[in-house]
Amino acid sequence: MRLNVRAPGPAGWTALAAAVLALAVIGLLVATRGLAATDAPVAEGDSAGHYREPAALGEASAQAMRSAVRTTVAREPVQPVSRGLRIEALPASEPLQAASMAPSPAVGPLFYTGQGDPDHGCTASVVHSPSGNLLITAAHCVHTGGFRTDLAFVPGYRDGEAPYGVWVPTAIDVAPQWTDSRDPDYDVAFVRVRSTEGDAQIERVTGAEQIRFDPPVHRPARVLGYPNGSEQPLGCQNTTTTEGPTQLRFDCEGLPNGTSGSPVLTDVDAATGLGTVNGVLGGKDEGGDDETSYSSYFGPAVEALYHRAANGSQPYTQ
Repeated sequence: MRLNVRAPGPAGWTALAAAVLALAVIGLLVATRGLAATDAPVAEGDSAGHYREPAALGEASAQAMRSAVRTTVAREPVQPVSRGLRIEALPASEPLQAASMAPSPAVGPLFYTGQGDPDHGCTASVVHSPSGNLLITAAHCVHTGGFRTDLAFVPGYRDGEAPYGVWVPTAIDVAPQWTDSRDPDYDVAFVRVRSTEGDAQIERVTGAEQIRFDPPVHRPARVLGYPNGSEQPLGCQNTTTTEGPTQLRFDCEGLPNGTSGSPVLTDVDAATGLGTVNGVLGGKDEGGDDETSYSSYFGPAVEALYHRAANGSQPYTQ
């Protein structure tokens, strides 16, 4: 399991109690069974696996993040979508072990703000969509006993800096097979976000990865993610294989807790660092172990989930 959200220390209990009280006041949105199970603020979505976050909860996360990261001088926007101008070869890492890698504008950690001081415990990436405001990550990063209501995304994060701002959810979509039984074949989530400053579309600021459904396997790929407690990302490159018909497999040592939700990227543009998402770390064993990582295969079910999240209106069908 690659999700790792630390429990609050002694100094965080007062803040946690205040946060829980505030959430209770806002329409009794927090599900008590989720809090009992995970000690984290969660809310119920609908039976299809859709959750729309009230603005007040996003503002609470945004306020908490102001003391957690430094927003640096705005950078020039990158290309909205990877254009494939010059595709990197992506040779396998030698040794086959994750190592420090430069941040990518469209990839960043997911912070959790409801258990003491904000800290990150998963990874997400921006994917192209009609709205221009969509992330992809693992379902277990955003739904455990309910939908997490304390999320914030910091693309391109490094050393405490938020070069492209802080973004909070407006809606989250997971498959009902995940909410009902945590089926590892559906460990994928899409998150709509908004800026905490202004009304910009995130992919106009960071660029966006393409997404591919029914992707071919045995492709050179790069995984880029943020370990829990690390101030910069780790990356690794190898050829993807399969773990049965419903799981993508990526062999590489040293992708620890916190890298859940990291994109499995192919066809990476050398100029922008943007590529095509073929998977996200999750799935079997909720991500794997220290030597092998997995992803739910991006088949018809994930494609249907993407269209529901991207368009905001289509029903989820398999």
